[in-house]
Amino acid sequence: MELSGRVVVITGGAGGIGAAMARRFAAEGAEAVIVADLDAEAAGVVADDIGTGATAAAVDVTDAGQVAALVAQTEQQYGRIDLFCANAGVTSGVGLDGDFDRAWQVNVMGHLHAARAVLPGMLARGEGYLLQTCSAAGLLTSVGDAAYATTKHAAVGLAEWLAVTYGDRGIRVSALCPQGVDTPMLSEGLAAGHLGARVTAAAGAVLAPEQVAQAVVEGIEAERFLILPHPQVALFHQRKAENPDGWLTAMRTMVRRFSS
Repeated sequence: MELSGRVVVITGGAGGIGAAMARRFAAEGAEAVIVADLDAEAAGVVADDIGTGATAAAVDVTDAGQVAALVAQTEQQYGRIDLFCANAGVTSGVGLDGDFDRAWQVNVMGHLHAARAVLPGMLARGEGYLLQTCSAAGLLTSVGDAAYATTKHAAVGLAEWLAVTYGDRGIRVSALCPQGVDTPMLSEGLAAGHLGARVTAAAGAVLAPEQVAQAVVEGIEAERFLILPHPQVALFHQRKAENPDGWLTAMRTMVRRFSS
């Protein structure tokens, strides 16, 4: 799919990967970029920075009604949504005591609410694209953050189901699975000393959000299901599939090293 002339909605668009995608999609010639976020003021800053064709929207992705209203308003104004990026996400940085309810509502139900709202219009036109930000944690795991690891696995599972179910009806689906990215999610985790953040930062290059946006553009143009800005994630995923017990042993060794 080419991004030129497209109408794009991005949740979690006020910062990090979402803001970088919004700017890049606009640079690629998107007709409209709707920057949706719980933080309406920050979303407005991103939209204003982009300029013509960008608008901001205050949306809580855990609220199905707000997501449906966002979709309806965009379709009324532009006639369609070509690409919906379910990008909002949260992390807890802790183990079994993490906020599973919040993580589930944002990291999984946010994607589901979006799909339920936007698919009818896409299916009626016979085309559309869903980009789900799932994280490498959805393919591997998230050391030290049980809620994040669990919900990101579920997000990948939902993306797979959507691709299988609607792929023959003109709907393309991509799961964006980056590893370490220089966003507040990682920097704040590092500042707090969270084990998962320290492991992530040491596992490979920490990419700028703009590098992830570049990988997204390339992945969407190629219509790849898995978009992996960090190539090593594919290797780690392969090793995990080929030798689960060996992979778990290696991960436990890493946890011991960073916990000592």
